[in-house]
Amino acid sequence: MRIKKHYDVVIIGSGLGGLVSAIILAKEGYSVCVLEKNNQYGGNLQTFVRDKTIFDTGIHYIGGLSEGQNLYRYFKYIGIMDDLNLKKLDENGHDMISFGDVSQEFPHAQGYQNFIQQLAHFFPEEEEAIRKYCDAIIATCNSFPLYNLRSEGQYDTDILGVNAKVFIDGLTENKLLRSVFSGSNFLYAGSGDKSPFYVHALTVNSYMQSAWRCINGGSQITKQLLKQLKKHGGVVFKYKEVQELAIENNAVTKAIIKDGTSVSAKYFISNVDPKTTLKMAGEDHFRKAFVNRISSLEGGVSAFSLYIVFKPKTFKYSNRNYYHFTHSDEVWTAQDYTEDTWPKAFMASMNASKNDDGWAEGMTFITYMKFSEMDSWKETFNTVANENDRGESYEAFKTRKTNRFLEAIEQKFPGIKTCIRSVHNSTPLSYRDYIGGHNGNMYGYEKDSNNPMKTFIPSKTKLDNLYLTGQSVNMHGVLGVTIGAVVTCSEILGKTYLVNKINQNA
Repeated sequence: MRIKKHYDVVIIGSGLGGLVSAIILAKEGYSVCVLEKNNQYGGNLQTFVRDKTIFDTGIHYIGGLSEGQNLYRYFKYIGIMDDLNLKKLDENGHDMISFGDVSQEFPHAQGYQNFIQQLAHFFPEEEEAIRKYCDAIIATCNSFPLYNLRSEGQYDTDILGVNAKVFIDGLTENKLLRSVFSGSNFLYAGSGDKSPFYVHALTVNSYMQSAWRCINGGSQITKQLLKQLKKHGGVVFKYKEVQELAIENNAVTKAIIKDGTSVSAKYFISNVDPKTTLKMAGEDHFRKAFVNRISSLEGGVSAFSLYIVFKPKTFKYSNRNYYHFTHSDEVWTAQDYTEDTWPKAFMASMNASKNDDGWAEGMTFITYMKFSEMDSWKETFNTVANENDRGESYEAFKTRKTNRFLEAIEQKFPGIKTCIRSVHNSTPLSYRDYIGGHNGNMYGYEKDSNNPMKTFIPSKTKLDNLYLTGQSVNMHGVLGVTIGAVVTCSEILGKTYLVNKINQNA
């Protein structure tokens, strides 16, 4: 199939935000074309195979998918909910929080009452503080209309300036409980100085409602999204890297692709990093203040990941995730490491497979890594679509970091090294080249409670027909990006109309 000369909507990038936007508009009768530069569709939903074992790039578990919950209703509307192959995580502890200097593990459980009960078992004197923590999360989430599929209402902007660490510290004098509350802050790269409480609340709330793993990986979501897009007449092409947007009379006229072809449309939606989008369109077409603000945004920290394939029947499957910190007082400073203290924290998650025999096939470990550690190789690019070798020094760096990381993992999971068949790794450069985030950041731009409006990026740009979507706009995560796509499409379709449609179909 060839690209036509003109569509109603051209979407640049096939991450979750781009594909959800594409389906919403195709369902409304628009002709939609999605252009992807890489070999795989799906952005952070991508999976890859090592040693016949499937690993996820970014989607290790999803929340809010029980019937009637918010992501369930969004997924039901876009037509993918009934075909997803999911496994519910342990209801009494989908996440386990642990520290190198404390012998116990602490559960984050599903269901608010259950969450309170499970933690009160470890902190019996703190039940009121645990309840206050849950009430604050619920109240914060209730103040975001689209999070709850409401079209009416504005959230109170004061909420954006509440700092997560400060707020959580104010709930209790018990320092260990504070660390347990904050223990899954890896989900948004928590920084004590900057992270707002609303980001914490919106992120953890959906998992506290219900938490799920995708059996055989998150790319099944991409597969179902593509199926729905095609069902509604949309088209999608890979190896189509958009290099430039042609502008006339304050509007985009066409997207110019690297192979020299171009495609015109009535509307353009960019699902790539906003900094890249401004360069494509030409920064002189936007207000100088806006360009300066976008260029000054800091991408959050990146990650170094290990993907471990186990020898058959050697390591027990665990139906939960682990967030481990070297010290209980470093929950908010795990990004600030030195060569000697790295890694200060990691997240660990097992693959769920159809072969449910009680043994794990593989396990993913992710820790923070600053992009500055990539300085020697940052000019190199390597993907399946565009293969390049980064050289021996890069391989030596990865080997050194892998061995160091494995030592930390062995301390948390004694004996794990003897179960390993093979180890594979990825660095901030892999995240940058495959996912397209600025400097390989995991979650878009860092939200800052000290200056909340600085990171606010509207989905409608100053160009008449150019819109933005994806994790750098609004919120990150599966739910955040899905809601962001609804916000973007609302600019074209009208918010009340679209939210009513979603509620009728969900």
